[in-house]
Amino acid sequence: MNLEQFAAQFDDITDPRQSAKVTYPLFDILFTTLCSMIAGAKGWHEIRLYTIGHLDWFHRHDIFLEGVPIEDTFARVFAKICPNEFRKNFIGWMSQVNKITAGELIAIDGKTLRHSYQRDDKASAIHMINAFACKNKLVLGQLKTDKKSNEITAIPELIRLLDIKGALVSMDAMGCQTEIAELIVEKKADYLLAVKGNQGTLSKAIQSAFKHVTAEYLKEHPLDVSQGHGRVEARGHYTLDANALDGDFSRWAELKTLGMSLGYRLEKGKQPQLEQRYYISSAELDDKQLGQAVRGHWAIENSLHWVLDVTMSEDACKIHKDHSAENLTVVRQAALNMLRKDKSKRSIASKQKMCWMKMTSLEDVLVAGFTG
Repeated sequence: MNLEQFAAQFDDITDPRQSAKVTYPLFDILFTTLCSMIAGAKGWHEIRLYTIGHLDWFHRHDIFLEGVPIEDTFARVFAKICPNEFRKNFIGWMSQVNKITAGELIAIDGKTLRHSYQRDDKASAIHMINAFACKNKLVLGQLKTDKKSNEITAIPELIRLLDIKGALVSMDAMGCQTEIAELIVEKKADYLLAVKGNQGTLSKAIQSAFKHVTAEYLKEHPLDVSQGHGRVEARGHYTLDANALDGDFSRWAELKTLGMSLGYRLEKGKQPQLEQRYYISSAELDDKQLGQAVRGHWAIENSLHWVLDVTMSEDACKIHKDHSAENLTVVRQAALNMLRKDKSKRSIASKQKMCWMKMTSLEDVLVAGFTG
């Protein structure tokens, strides 16, 4: 295994240290951090511990020949690296190893790093916007925003960085903005946006258009019923041509499809719940395609955010100084992508344990991570 591919991805990141005072090469610090997080390291202490434990292997690849730096060195470097450079390189890397196919679903959603706040200000916890390829379960890019309320301004910025041509981009109601829809279409992709009260006029018009979904209509379009975990759930997805809207909604770029998701839940000891959700899309979707996309969007919660928190302990990480939390998030997501691209029949947690114990397992994951 050679490290030229990795070096090529990150060789244009500016070293924030004074050149006269550099003892440990930037590449060595970045690469060992990535390897350690692939193997399950949670913070600077475990990153250094992993590097020391496998120093013979790192030496064979000419890494840290002068010895392993202290934890503070790792921390200082990641605190000072420009996050824009780090993110740009990550997105470029992902565009090489993951080619978007026509109609592929890309979900965009935000996640707060719960323990990334300054100790005297819990409100300072950073919020990341993530773009997730739902089919391959790979993070395509991310962008920091100071607060969840700023997602509206951060989402267009992230979209501009990504190659989304041919994809179907899904977002919750926070992203249901005419400017975002127009930008997605300009990037030669389609949008699927949830519609709620923040678009009051549009929401009311869609609800009015779907009034015909009565008991008679449902006889011809039955709900999908599932039972388990002490509850019964039934779901259905329905589409209409956008021309069914009463009013002028031409400001929504290339609007073609209206969608409704109907959900019914019966759970022991609780009142039955009936829920209706509404969507707009620039793609021509039928009922089945809408259902697949709506269900697929939840992969960003179940296959990304949940895994980052439960398996990779992102929420529990208290690293926060300067740019360190944002930069470490990029490394964590790169590690998860590489673990996912490894085809061995193990869970993410099991792969991590194997990489901690055996460097041959780490090599397999590193090679898989650079395979297109």
